[in-house]
Amino acid sequence: MEPTSTPGTEQSLEELSVSDSEHWQDGPPLEVFKRLRSECPVHWSEMNEFPEEAGYWGLHKAEHIREVSLDWETFSSQVGGCVGLTHGIPLELMNSMFIGMDPPKHDRIKRLFQRGFTPKRIAEHEDEIREITIRVLEGLEGRESCDLVTDVAQPAVSRVIGSFMGIPEDEDAEWAALMNTTLGAGDGNGDTFAEAPEIAVEALAEVFQRCKVMVEERRENPTDDLTSVLVHAEIEGEKLADEEIVMGFFLLVAAGNDSTKATYTSGMRALIEHPEQMKLLADDPSLIPGAVEECLRMFPAFAHFRRTTTRETEIGGQKIGAGEKVIMWYPSSNRDEDVYDDPDHFDVLRNPEHQAFGAGGRHFCLGTALARLELRLLFEETLKRFPAMTLDGEPEHVVSPFVNQMRTLPVRL
Repeated sequence: MEPTSTPGTEQSLEELSVSDSEHWQDGPPLEVFKRLRSECPVHWSEMNEFPEEAGYWGLHKAEHIREVSLDWETFSSQVGGCVGLTHGIPLELMNSMFIGMDPPKHDRIKRLFQRGFTPKRIAEHEDEIREITIRVLEGLEGRESCDLVTDVAQPAVSRVIGSFMGIPEDEDAEWAALMNTTLGAGDGNGDTFAEAPEIAVEALAEVFQRCKVMVEERRENPTDDLTSVLVHAEIEGEKLADEEIVMGFFLLVAAGNDSTKATYTSGMRALIEHPEQMKLLADDPSLIPGAVEECLRMFPAFAHFRRTTTRETEIGGQKIGAGEKVIMWYPSSNRDEDVYDDPDHFDVLRNPEHQAFGAGGRHFCLGTALARLELRLLFEETLKRFPAMTLDGEPEHVVSPFVNQMRTLPVRL
């Protein structure tokens, strides 16, 4: 999928605000990012659609994002939260998730979560995840077409994370809808992102209510799912507070719902648009793990995370004051010309390193092993059945500067 021309390529750098909704109608503004990597890799943007908020420094090159990711003392996830744009999750709730914490609390709580996501434990679930994937794909039997987002990706990833968390299968669709509304708030809601915070808060309230019911059930009747682990865990002799349990649950379900779905569907679109690449994988499935890495590079599930400076500092020669927002743009860093040859070219043989799971440091993605396993199985089983899939209409992208995913992907099987 080659970058398309977007608004912002002709604006002056002073006028350009990367987070304005006009830039995100067809996914990340790749041409804008390319321009900024060349002309102004550390760029100041005003929050035009949220004028009451201060602007932010956008980072567009891999080396700068890695520098920030490794220095939590200067670039805090806790001071201003870890999400920078259009979200209505209150800071105190964001700080109840370990991705919104700084050490030492971050490290203590993340260790608890890591018990459920070790590579060994994830590998033990391969047969179960493959069975879920096969069941979803077999549901297409007899059909000539489908939507890969709603008919394949969403039910598959919802059941995988639902099985980890102990969510009943008949509630998968309801949980998915809530997560899509919370994380993709603003998508399809007017001309700007201005309504997004209110939409997110409304959905989050229902998430809390549903989660509290599950928490109380696990207190009375412990099971072997991750929700029970959160409810009964102790860190240095103390149990997690209720809001930490609820926000931990939210974090796992939200990430499990969105990340794999996003990269799988964007990756399938790229394969359909490059049939010679699809044939390579269909003919030789051993190439799929490397192709997964190329899909992660080109289509990271989340477009950005945020940090806030705790002191005056400098990035790429640009002085930055204390208390300022810093936004790490992963769709840009993953196409950095200083790192990749021909970075806009989709090449399933490239097998690259990338920043789709973060750029190192304490906040490197907890679910990396699960995401890679799910993606490999989804591509394997899909291409085994439909090696000549084609588009069956115009795909639509979610309009969001946070979640980077397809809304629809109609295909002829």
